Amino acid sequence: MKRLNLIFILIFIVLITLLSRVYFLSIKSNTYYEELSKRNYIKRIYKVPNRGIIKDRNGVPLAMNKLGFSINLKPHLQSYKNKKRLEELITLINKHFPEYKKEELYKEYKKLDSNYKHDFVKIVDFIPYDNFFDKYTLFNSNDDIQIKSEVKRVYPEGKNASHIIGYIGKASRLDIQNNEFSKYSGIIGKNGLEKYYNDKLQGELGVKVVKVNALNKEIELLDEKDPSSNNDLSISLDIRLQRYIQKIFGDDSGAIVVMNAKNGEILAAGSYPEFNNNIFVDGISTKEWDKMRNDFNHPFTNKLINGLYPPGSIIKMGIALSFLDNGIKPNYEVYCSGSLQIGNRKFRCWKTTGHGRVGFVKAIRESCDDFFYKGSLLVGINKISKSLGNYGIGKETGVDLVNEFYATNPNKDWKEKKYDQPWYIGDTINASIGQGYMTVTPLQIARYTAFLATGKLPKPHFSKLNFEEPKEIKHNDDYMKIVRQGMYEVANNKDGGTAYYHVRESKIKIAAKTGTAQVVSIPQAEKVRMKESELKYYHRSHAWLTTYGPFKDPQYVVTVLVEHGGHGGSAAGHVVSKIYNKLIELGYIKNKK
Repeated sequence: MKRLNLIFILIFIVLITLLSRVYFLSIKSNTYYEELSKRNYIKRIYKVPNRGIIKDRNGVPLAMNKLGFSINLKPHLQSYKNKKRLEELITLINKHFPEYKKEELYKEYKKLDSNYKHDFVKIVDFIPYDNFFDKYTLFNSNDDIQIKSEVKRVYPEGKNASHIIGYIGKASRLDIQNNEFSKYSGIIGKNGLEKYYNDKLQGELGVKVVKVNALNKEIELLDEKDPSSNNDLSISLDIRLQRYIQKIFGDDSGAIVVMNAKNGEILAAGSYPEFNNNIFVDGISTKEWDKMRNDFNHPFTNKLINGLYPPGSIIKMGIALSFLDNGIKPNYEVYCSGSLQIGNRKFRCWKTTGHGRVGFVKAIRESCDDFFYKGSLLVGINKISKSLGNYGIGKETGVDLVNEFYATNPNKDWKEKKYDQPWYIGDTINASIGQGYMTVTPLQIARYTAFLATGKLPKPHFSKLNFEEPKEIKHNDDYMKIVRQGMYEVANNKDGGTAYYHVRESKIKIAAKTGTAQVVSIPQAEKVRMKESELKYYHRSHAWLTTYGPFKDPQYVVTVLVEHGGHGGSAAGHVVSKIYNKLIELGYIKNKK
């Protein structure tokens, strides 16, 4: 009896197993294979919108799309029986467009064609509309050729504002992993605004869902969604001002920022020398890239946010505010004899004969180094560094450009972590005049100058999409008046104002500060410093001039850096004056007080 029961149980298990298998094959797997079948005959065709146009504040296009066509050949033409046909097609292309060599066309076709590919093979990416139009019928009537409308990114201003606008390029595998859209468009923003606002500029894909037969021919439209069209970007640049600045800056290397002091809106900004961003659209050659990379003037570096420079004397207003905020009285004075002896080292003032009795206003007006040496020893680097950090030094500005650098606002902890070394008195003295370890970017200085003008720290921006209300910085109005008076006298006092004779062309009263940032140190044994003009070019100091105006109603900041330009006033004064006059001409400055 037990044996019989065991047999029944075994039969039952076998029946259950068979029934389960039948259920899986007839129902479950049917659903699975039905889905596979749908994939075989339902096709999703993604439609890529035209990339958005970048326009200046007046609607002038700075990045746009040029219309044209691509040439695509039928797949699977490499077989022996189709080889002659492929040769005829390539000969046809070469005949009408001889710039495309036969060998390169063959190579491109073989690279992209495969047994698994059923779509036409693109072997010519782009031919301009005007060049192709009269040949359109000839090519389009050939069943083995597919002509598609294409667009190519074009930068009509060429070199002008190239570091700001940026460029697009072919999407890499990593780009596609991070941005699925680029899988279908084949391009992506690589730098500048093109990269920062890539998601907006690329728009949203459209899609067409169709039923196809075994030959991949469309037989029925099932669904369709158009790509987005609201993907243009308007920015704050005025290309008229940008062109003018490029012209007057000439062949110098450096950077310029023209920014609304109250809200951070950037009207013009240049990093010089510039490069033509059109060369990156189709892929830059190794020769061109090496030429740019090896240029000592670094045309490919965006000096606005990636150029790290000693600020020199333009940091003195921030240092002065730190002195006042940390207990030094407004009537504080020193006697400048031309140098300060600390141990075995002598720290020189730029004026070898000295400035005599010096207070805050005179120290800024005449840029007396000795005043800041002695004040810094009373306050100390940590308090100075904290103050400068509040004014935006050593911090990202938040501008809508990629890979912005922090620069360096040094203190004791920073040096300990960076170099595993203690902080010395000499380090404090060097920092007090913007030398030593301290570095800034031109955009940081423009933002810091806006704070000096308004008491608020704005966020620089090119698009309203990146606008934020300026940050209120706690400050003493009386102390700020002292610093502003010093800056006013730099530009308007003929008895010692370091920029007075260089900004007289300006039609408005401005506040300013010059800066001469040393590139190489001066040996202690050298009693009389060589003139900048006598130094080798790349050993000459960088020249700074940062300003705001009009003085009584600050509206705009103009900051200029001339690499290896020597003295800030003489190197940049004429440029600054002309920029303010252009702002008046273009209607940006109406109150000239």
